[in-house]
Amino acid sequence: MVDLESQIKNVQEKLHQLLRQQQLLQKENHRLRREIDRATQLSQEKEDLAMLLQQQMDALKLGGGSSSSRSEEDKATLEKRIDGYLKEIDKCLALLNA
Repeated sequence: MVDLESQIKNVQEKLHQLLRQQQLLQKENHRLRREIDRATQLSQEKEDLAMLLQQQMDALKLGGGSSSSRSEEDKATLEKRIDGYLKEIDKCLALLNA
């Protein structure tokens, strides 16, 4: 009978240890999820800033108005980028309409 009681106590202790470990892991999981959310938000903000800066740079290049071959190359590059943006917008619209 004593052996059975000691086994039950042993199982109870292990169960309590597992419960404490589960609580710690849940807290760590929540902390890591918040960290991932912050990193994702920061990444998105940096992408948005990079895109804004690229658009400003493109606008400045267009505003230069120089007729040299270099500006023609810049215009062609800008047209390609605008076409890429338009394709992205079309894809987004298609996904929204689906």
